[in-house]
Amino acid sequence: MASARIESKVSWPTDPSAIPNPYTGPPRNIAAIEALEFDKSLQPNNYEILGTHSESKILFADVNIIDSTGREPYRGDVLIEGQRIKAVGTIPDKASLEQDPRVRVFQGKGRALMSGLGDAHTHFSWNGGDLNRLGELGVEEHVLLTMRSAQCYLDCGYTITVSRCFGAASAKDRLDVVIRDAINAGDIPGPRSLANGKEMARTDGDLVPGITAYADGPEEMRAMIRHHINIGVDNIKLSMSGEEITETRSAQDSYFTEEEVVACVDEAHKHGKRLCAHARARDSVKQCVKHGVDVIYHASYIDDEGMDMLERKKTKHVVAPAINWLIGTLYDAEAFGYTHEKAEQVGYKRELDIAIAGLREMHRRGIVVLPGGDYGFAWCPHGTYARDLAHFVNLLGFTPHEAIISATVGVAALFMRSHELGRIQPGYYADCILVDGNPLDDISILQDHDKLNIIVINGRVHKAGRREYVRESVGMPVAGQDANKHPIVPNMEFPEVQVPMQKAY
Repeated sequence: MASARIESKVSWPTDPSAIPNPYTGPPRNIAAIEALEFDKSLQPNNYEILGTHSESKILFADVNIIDSTGREPYRGDVLIEGQRIKAVGTIPDKASLEQDPRVRVFQGKGRALMSGLGDAHTHFSWNGGDLNRLGELGVEEHVLLTMRSAQCYLDCGYTITVSRCFGAASAKDRLDVVIRDAINAGDIPGPRSLANGKEMARTDGDLVPGITAYADGPEEMRAMIRHHINIGVDNIKLSMSGEEITETRSAQDSYFTEEEVVACVDEAHKHGKRLCAHARARDSVKQCVKHGVDVIYHASYIDDEGMDMLERKKTKHVVAPAINWLIGTLYDAEAFGYTHEKAEQVGYKRELDIAIAGLREMHRRGIVVLPGGDYGFAWCPHGTYARDLAHFVNLLGFTPHEAIISATVGVAALFMRSHELGRIQPGYYADCILVDGNPLDDISILQDHDKLNIIVINGRVHKAGRREYVRESVGMPVAGQDANKHPIVPNMEFPEVQVPMQKAY
């Protein structure tokens, strides 16, 4: 175990109350995101969500388009055909489409249309309760819990996670895998996801024993990596540093040896899988960069050397700080029995202040920082995911536009599918949300589920209220008028899309 409990002096400002000078220009992080270049051999499987008919058409008329290219919002229309966006801006045959009962028309009336959000640090299988007891939960009940969490992401406008979510760890080996496959088969609602298994830890470095896969030494690590690959995961998580809430494993301590990290990266990469790591400690962050761990979670105690290393290799790594966990543990956990005084005593206030300063410096240097707040704990509950975006703006110096870029294009780049996910552009998958307001004026609006008026994934409407189907604004009758030829919800007489329910053995 390597300890780094002596605070390292750093070259950047460390006062968290010193808010960076306001910036009003174009998004600064889009160039860094577009420069990300994970090795092509690490491309995840190209999953698709089944069930959207190719003849399905949806028209969003008169919307304020936030397209995630860095362009300022502009008024226009968006046409979706099948799974993908067909046209953006001006639709030549808009008038005929609006009169066609086979086209589902939504009148935007200037509301914001943007890509669905993404989360880079997802725990579908966590229940907001005692994580140590999750290992005791029956697999049947745990599958249902995980399924509800997946739908919750989609209900909140999150259409891509790493677990469009990047899975940060699962409480049981195959939970993320099963839910990912059920979503892709069209059997249950949920976001596009990349699955993880249990997080890997040494026997002297676990954080939550009931949901941990143990391995000691390079050869055991390699064997555990292969086990995860064999059960179908897309990425694998290493638990490399401690966590203050344990009171036995400091966030400043590192537990993996250099040889173990080398073995994990080599084994995972040669099988085409990427690694992510719980790495709060100074030395664990350096190990990630030095040996090629692709996604660094937290990075709270990074020092000058680690920051320089990360900047030099910033096209190969992303940081997902899960800043909401630190904030929630300090200020929201008291209702669950973990007092503010206790959180401050064990070191969370100090860690939060240091992390904020380091993340501001990463943003300044063009290191890709993505949202994903460790949701699934009692005081970081499912359904509050967009708090991360407000933290990026209020604490880390991101503009609202940059925060949205990180949660759309950024997570799409983490999926290695930025050519077809994360933007409102022709040819991209139709994952989008219609927001009653302008999140560029107030990023917190994305936390208000009532303001997320329409949610579409893969060209299918997941959420839309009754008023969205009333079409009198374009001179069309409503139900009960005109001999009932134009009901509020048009009759969609498309052939049924058959979804295979069993494997062919």
